Amino acid sequence: MTPFLAACALIAASLPARAGGPIDCRLTFTMSGWSAFYKTASGTGTVSCDNGQRMAVRIRAKGGGLSFGKSRIENGTGEFSGVHHIREVLGTYATAEAHAGAVRSSKAQVMTKGEVSLALAGTGRGWDVGVAFGKFVIEPR
Repeated sequence: MTPFLAACALIAASLPARAGGPIDCRLTFTMSGWSAFYKTASGTGTVSCDNGQRMAVRIRAKGGGLSFGKSRIENGTGEFSGVHHIREVLGTYATAEAHAGAVRSSKAQVMTKGEVSLALAGTGRGWDVGVAFGKFVIEPR
C-alpha cells in the first residue's frame, strides 16, 4: 500500500459512519441553577441512542436577559433529531426562552446546533420568571 493510500485509509477510519441514516438519541439529565439578569445552570446526564451507543455528559446553560430565580430540574429528558453518530450531540446549542414558575414547575424548550436539534422537557422545584437568551452546552463527562 502506498503512503497516500495508507493516509486515506487512516482518515476514513477516524470519520463517523453515516451509512445507516439518522439515529434516535435521548438525553436524561438533572440540573440546577440561578438567575439575576445573568442566568447559569449546570448538571449531568446520559445520552442513549437506539443503536446501543451511550455517553455520560456534563451540561451547562448560560445566558442573559431579564430573568430572576432559582431552580432545579430532576428527571429531565431531551430528544435529539438530525443525529448520525452520538458524538454529534456534543457542542453548543443556541437557546431562547420565556419562563415562569413557582414551587413545582414544568419547562419545555427547543434548541439547535447546525443540523442537530434538541427538545428538552422537565419538571422541577424553585421559582423563576423572565426572558433569557444564551447557550446550552453538552460535553463528555
